[in-house]
This record gives sequence, structure tokens and C-alpha cells, in this order.
Amino acid sequence: MLLSGVTAFMALAAPLPATAAEPRPAASPVHFTDRQILRGFLAVAFGAEYATGATDRIRRFDGPVRVFVDATGAPPAVAAARTATAEAVVAEIGRGVQHLDIATTRDRAAANLTVVIVRRRALAATVTDVFGPGRAKTILRRLRPDCLSGFVRDDTFRIRQAAVILVADTSDFIFRDCTIEETLQALGPIDDTRLPWTMFNDAVRTGRFGRYDRYLLGLLYHPRMRPGTTRHDAVAIARSVLPEVRAFVDNSRIGTRAPSPKGTAAAPRQ
Repeated sequence: MLLSGVTAFMALAAPLPATAAEPRPAASPVHFTDRQILRGFLAVAFGAEYATGATDRIRRFDGPVRVFVDATGAPPAVAAARTATAEAVVAEIGRGVQHLDIATTRDRAAANLTVVIVRRRALAATVTDVFGPGRAKTILRRLRPDCLSGFVRDDTFRIRQAAVILVADTSDFIFRDCTIEETLQALGPIDDTRLPWTMFNDAVRTGRFGRYDRYLLGLLYHPRMRPGTTRHDAVAIARSVLPEVRAFVDNSRIGTRAPSPKGTAAAPRQ
């Protein structure tokens, strides 16, 4: 599968140093203000870590998202477990975002988002296969990632195809964290932010699809937030629909916090 569209968008996460343990997320407020939510939404829904096209419009899927998980490149001893984690993350995202129709499929041809799980030693070749040699060279020269995602969109800013690449031979915590972050970014919010409560902050790893990020994805996938919406119009729409998004998220119980492995402590991303 090659994401060969003219307008491509990518996000990547760096590996931790070999001596570092998995970090914990910053403490989140009990209640987020409208301003905090809108600030985060505008930070991640526009812009991009790496882009070959305009980043000043809303980009998102405009229909069902079907996810195919390909773990044929993972070590056999962990392939089944890594597949199960990826499928569980997709299900959690589906439960956590009211108007997003997302589910896994066993039919690769029916998928518009593919999750590829590989050995670390095969990462460079896989990035080249998915994103093409030119873009792969840029990515791998800039930073050797633990995981990355990207998508291509059409002229109306609808995402047509997306891909997530995950390294299998890492800890359970890091694998889950990468799976959540990159799957979310493949849905459209592909830029990063320094806000401390979100999966989209490269300074922390959260290991969960938390309340704050559910607000952000809920705004992005509200039916009124159409692909191609300008930043000016997105602000007005987000303010209008935020009470509905809040009500859904605040009444949801999706249980996404995963137990941290023994002996872990806080450390920043690279």
C-alpha cells in the first residue's frame, strides 16, 4: 500500500532512550474549560508535523472508517497480542467518539486505514513501501520513529486513505501508547501541541485515550464540522456543538487506562 497522493500529511513519535522508562501523563484537571478544549482542538486540527499540502482546513474522513491490522511483519511470539491491542484501541476510539463510525475489518480491500505492525529492523523498508522513497528518506533522516502515521486527502479535504506503522518489538506500554496516538492522528488531527493533557503532546506518553482527547475528536467528527471547514468557521462550529460533545464524553465510561508495567517512571519523549 502506497500513500502516493499529492497532498500527504504525516506524524511520528520518537523512541525513548534505551535507559529511559515509560513516562506517565501530566495530571489532568477534573474539569476542562471551554477555552482549554477549543485551544487544543485548534492546535491539532490545523497544521501538520509534515505536510505537502495546505494545512489551513479541517481534514477528516467523511464516512465509515474501516481498519485493517496487518501484523505479518511482527515477531511471531507477539503478533497475536499486538493485533489484539490494535483492535482494542480501534474499539475504544469508536466508543469514545459519538459520530465516528470506526471498526476493524478482516478484508484489506475494504479498509481505508491500515495499521502495519513490523519488527524494528524492518521499519525503514516499511516506511518506504507505504510513503514512497522520497518521503521515507525525509522521515528517516529527520528522526528514527517508534511509530508514525499519515494520510492522503482529496481536493475537498476528505481523507481518502491513511496508514499507521508500529514497531512491535517494544514494551506493551509504548506499543499501546503509539497505537492510540498514531491511530488518532491518522483520523485527521495530525499536528502536535504543548498542552499537557493530551496524547498529541510529544513531551509525555499517556497510554490512554483520555477525556481531553475525546473532546477533541468529538469536535472534529461532529456532523457540522465538515472536511474543508476554515479555521474561522471551525471556531464558531466548535463553540456551538461543544455542549453536546461534553455531554457525550462526560457520560461515557470507556475504561481506557492501561496498567503501567512494573518499575516504570516518568521520562520525556525525544
